[in-house]
Amino acid sequence: MTMTTEQRITLHGFNNLTKSLSFNMYDICFTKTKEEREAYIKYIDQQYNADRLTAILKSVADIIGAYVLNIAKQDYEPQGSSVTMLVSEGPIEQAPDESFEESPGPLPKAVAMHLNTSHITVHTYPEYHPDEGISTFRADIDVSTCGEISPLKALNYLIHSFDTDIMTMDYRVRGFTRDINGHKLFIDHDISSIQNYIPPEIQDQYQMIDVNVYQENIFHTKCKLSEFDLNNYLFGYTKDTLSKEEQLEIEKSVKWEMDEIFYGKNMVFA
Repeated sequence: MTMTTEQRITLHGFNNLTKSLSFNMYDICFTKTKEEREAYIKYIDQQYNADRLTAILKSVADIIGAYVLNIAKQDYEPQGSSVTMLVSEGPIEQAPDESFEESPGPLPKAVAMHLNTSHITVHTYPEYHPDEGISTFRADIDVSTCGEISPLKALNYLIHSFDTDIMTMDYRVRGFTRDINGHKLFIDHDISSIQNYIPPEIQDQYQMIDVNVYQENIFHTKCKLSEFDLNNYLFGYTKDTLSKEEQLEIEKSVKWEMDEIFYGKNMVFA
C-alpha cells in the first residue's frame, strides 16, 4: 500500500502503530582448552560490557529520534550484560520522507523523528559447549517504537556495531491508527523485505533467507557469512600452528555449529 506524505501524517490523533525490531547476532569461536574458553568469555564480557552496550543503544535512540528517559544496566556474574532504555518522542512533529523509504538507515548522527514512548533493550549470552571446543556469544537487541519512524532505520548501525557470523532479524507492525476520516491504517510504510534495509555491501557478505507473512505485517530475515576463514574462528592463535587434519576437523566443527544456529535445529554430526 503506497501512501502519500499527507496520508502518512494527517491522522486522527497520534500514530498508534507499534513497530518492533528484534536483532539477534551470534559470534562463534573455537577454543581448544578450558583456559582458552574462559579467556574468550572474559574477552567478550570486556568487549560488550554494559557501558559499551549503553553507548550503542544511545546511538540507536539518536537514529530513531528518541529522548532517553531512563537507563537500567547491569554486568552479570559470571558473564553477560543487560541494558534497558526507556525513550520518548523526539522534538519535531513530522518525519522526513526518507523515514518511510525501504532503504538502509544512517550510521550515528543527529536524526530527529517523531516517536512516542517506547523502549530499547539489549541482553548478551556468552556460552560454550561443555565437551567440545565451540564457544558462542549471542546478543539480543529489541527496539520497539510507536510513531512514524520505523526501528528498521537503526538496523544498519546495529550490524556495524557487532562483529557477527550469523544474524536473525524479526520485524512486526501491530495495532492500527486512523486517518482524519476514521479509516484504519494497519501499516504506514511500504516493506517487502528486511533485506532492503541492509546495505548492498553487507548483503554481499551473507547468505540470506526470508520468511515473511505479508498479510500479518510480520517479516523475518536470517543471514550467515558466506566466506569462511578459519583464522577468524580461532582465539589466540592462527591456523598455521595447526596440522592440516586439525584445521579440517575444526573447520567442520565450526561450520556445523553455524549451520545449526542458522537453520534453528540440531543436526547429526557425521
